[in-house]
Parts: sequence; C-alpha cells; structure tokens
Amino acid sequence: MQPDSLPAWLKWLEQSHSTEIDLGLERIRTVAERLQLLTPSARVITVAGTNGKGSCVAAIAALLRATGLRVGVYTSPHLRHYNERIAIDEEFATDEEICAAFSAIATACSDISLTYFEYGTLAALDIFRQRQVDVMVLEVGLGGRLDAVNILSADIAVITSIDLDHQDWLGHDREAIGAEKAGIVRPGRPLICADPAPPTSIFSAVERAGAIYLGLNSVFGYEQNETSWRWWGQSATGDSIEITDLPAPHLALPSLAAAIQVVVLAGVNLGQLDIPGQLDIGKIISELRLPGRFQSLLYEGVEVILDVAHNPAATAHLAQRLRATPFNGRTVALLGMMIDKDRLTSIQQLAPVVDAWYLVDISTIGRAASTVQLTQDLHQLTLSPEGVGTVEECLAAARQTLTPQDRILVCGSFYTVAAALAVLEPSTDSGSA
Repeated sequence: MQPDSLPAWLKWLEQSHSTEIDLGLERIRTVAERLQLLTPSARVITVAGTNGKGSCVAAIAALLRATGLRVGVYTSPHLRHYNERIAIDEEFATDEEICAAFSAIATACSDISLTYFEYGTLAALDIFRQRQVDVMVLEVGLGGRLDAVNILSADIAVITSIDLDHQDWLGHDREAIGAEKAGIVRPGRPLICADPAPPTSIFSAVERAGAIYLGLNSVFGYEQNETSWRWWGQSATGDSIEITDLPAPHLALPSLAAAIQVVVLAGVNLGQLDIPGQLDIGKIISELRLPGRFQSLLYEGVEVILDVAHNPAATAHLAQRLRATPFNGRTVALLGMMIDKDRLTSIQQLAPVVDAWYLVDISTIGRAASTVQLTQDLHQLTLSPEGVGTVEECLAAARQTLTPQDRILVCGSFYTVAAALAVLEPSTDSGSA
C-alpha cells in the first residue's frame, strides 16, 4: 500500500532510506532512465554554490518568464511547505501532482532505495515534463558532482560561490569543495562563476571537461553606487553588452549579475535574440524578494529580519547588510543552528552587530544543535544568552525588552526561520510541511 497523502508520503520518505544523505548518481540515474526522464525536451540550467543559489535561481527564472517562456524551478530546502520546492511559472506543484509523481517513482524503484531528496528531484523532473516547461532551473542540493540534479547535463551551469560548508561531504578546503561543485560542467557548454576568487580546482575542471568559462570580473561583472548599479557582460556571439542605471536590488549582486549573464547566453538558444532589449531587467530584478533572505516583517510594532544564513560566509554577508541598513536602535538575535555547521565562526561574524542573544530550541529537528551547545558557543565568545525557548517564547521575551526603534534578527537555519514564519504569518500556514 502506498501513502495516500503528501504528508504521509513525506513521513514515509523520511524513514525509507538508511541515511538522509547518500551521494552518488547510479541509483537515481537507473530510476530516472526507467521513468524516461534523462533526455528532457526542456533546456536545463543548473545552479550550484555555497551561498547565493536561491537568489540566482529566482532571478534566472523571473527573467526567463518575462520573455514568455514556461519555466520550472526546483529548489531546496523549503521554508513552510514541501510544495515550494517545485514551481512552474511561480505556481507551486499541487499535493496531487507530487503524490502522483512519488507513486510513479516508487513503482519504478521497487528494487532500489532512494533518499528523500532523490525522490523530490525525480518528482520535479516528472512534473516539469507533465507541465511541458521550456526551461528547467535546478538548484543543487549538496555539492554538485554527486548531487541528484546532476543526472541531467546542464545547458548552462552556474556556480555562485565557493566557501566552507558541508566539509564532511565535500572536503575541508575551498579547492576540494570547488572541485565537487564544478562537477556540473559539461563539454562545450558554459560555466558561469560568480565567485570573485574561485579556487584553481574550478579552472582545472573546466579545462578537463572542455567547458567554456565565464567568470565574474573577467567576462561579466557589475559596478554599484548608492542608488543604482551597472551590469556588463558578453553575448552568445562574444560581443560586449552593458546595462546601466539598474535600480538597487534587494538580493545579492554577484548572484544577480550571474543570472543576467545566464539569461543573455540562453537567449539565442531559446529564440529570444535580444534579451536586454526586450526586458526591463532593472524592474524585474529590483522587485525580486525571497522569503528568509533579509526578509522584513513586523511583530507587535517591532521589525523582524529573517535570514537563513547558516555558515560563516553567509553570516558575514548578513552582518554587512545589517551595518549598511540605516538604524539607531538595538538588535536582538534569535539563533538556532544545525550541529554540523561551523557555529562558532558563524556567531562570531554576527557578534559585533548584535546586542543580545536568545537561543531557539528546534530540537524536533534531528540535526539541530541544542540550546546547551549554542550556549557553550556563546560562552567561548564571552557572550551569554538572554533567554532560551521556542521561537514563539523567544519572540515574546525579546519584545518585552524592545522599543519600536529596535529590531529582532531571526537567523541560523531554514528551520529557525520557518518556525518564526509560522508565528509571524500563521494565516499562510496551510498545505504540506
């Protein structure tokens, strides 16, 4: 008997494979072949990177949609509902679509065990086929070379950044991590890299594969001032392109610059010959928002900034944004992190811009660091928490100490931000978790 609802499927998937992460393509490729998913008619854009993937994916998809193309987007993890992972033209896949895809996958892999993420990847590819999308924009979950989305050959590959994260799986330095992420490159096809100083392993992988390298500050780039920015890059025919007077965006510029370069390159192959001339790129990019990426909400008259930053590079960027935001009050942080992250360095990056700490108990998540462990992390930095509890308890306790001129920062993991959103926006809490 197969599960009869999406929540039941997700519960089954969480327990069906021996490990949460099981890198390798042989098992999933076999099942994908049985489902005839390995040769899609849609173009494939694959986005890897330590940080900035979500922003890049969102920008690529928004720009391509604006040309009239039908765009399927696969991302992970989700914040509120599993359906967020699979979207077609900004519409999330339905429970019924996902359940039907899971059922077909389960039938096809009766003799093969797949992970939760592998099921989700195949479900996305199946739904995109059913919906007849023109382009698939696929976010790598972990690494690149052995990640499930790499069963498809990318027409255009993107690496947004290379920093230290998931070292137990990807290696303990940027060279090793870069080599894993560069596993998404393909012979004769472009790799767009938004890291300003990529490790040599990226260049080595491109050379071995015979791919085409387009790097930030060499083939494409950006310049910004207080109110606007300028993008420059290369057309599919090798000509220089410039787009000026772009409004200041909400999302990270390196990822947005890479996204524009992707779409300019994709334009010729997709029949859109003059992407910069056809689209109001500045308006599209400046209006982009992503939940949990410096997202601002109100809680009892006090601003709450939600950010999923969960590694040192991401928290350093978050601290920079907090400093750059005009503000004269106190910043109180609600922190919850996973046990396998570099918690100490991540906290250290934020410490200069945070006036008080509350530690969030997300112990229902198996990989979560306990509040005792987080307290020890703070103590190593000669800091102490003002309080400990659930997100709801911490929000309430913090609010009692604040004025409307102050702000609350919720950060450290997707799970922490998701728990906060459930409190701050309960009316939207429907669907499958």
